[in-house]
Amino acid sequence: MAYVTRLKKEYKERIVTALTEEFGYSNVMQVPKLEKIVMSRGVGAAVADKKLIDHALDEMTMITGQKAVPTLSKKDVAAFKLRKGMPIGAKVTLRGERMYEFLDRLVTSALPRVRDFQGIKATGFDGRGNYNLGVTEQIIFPEVNIDKINRINGMDITFVTSAETDKEAKSLLTELGLPFKKN
Repeated sequence: MAYVTRLKKEYKERIVTALTEEFGYSNVMQVPKLEKIVMSRGVGAAVADKKLIDHALDEMTMITGQKAVPTLSKKDVAAFKLRKGMPIGAKVTLRGERMYEFLDRLVTSALPRVRDFQGIKATGFDGRGNYNLGVTEQIIFPEVNIDKINRINGMDITFVTSAETDKEAKSLLTELGLPFKKN
């Protein structure tokens, strides 16, 4: 028998029925699901120091368990001494088992390590059922060794769902365990 992550099993057994009751779906295929999680980080100082991109790639690979790829600039910007094709960031797209495993680690071990944490803001929805979360420090992840980082950077985490509305997406993400702030 193949390994199934805890959150994926919970989604199939409990969350699908809870969302069907809440929104009155007539078919199980209408229930929104988490399609992918995209983590990205901009490293603007990489224009001057190329090693910063390597550090960002290594950290994101450690955090997600999947190899990060550099993002390249799309055009020249003389004011920033930036040339087209230069690496200026890093990103990872998680799907399937790794996505659920990362979400589980984010909710259970990383977010509680944020200083003065009262929940995440519910204002990060884009109107199409996707949610964006900004993390200010990468040291909240237990995989990152605080002694080996050269500078504290933030990152963006985007949750892409198949939900049609923000209300459906918020219900899905709440059921998956994301701790939204109470209004």
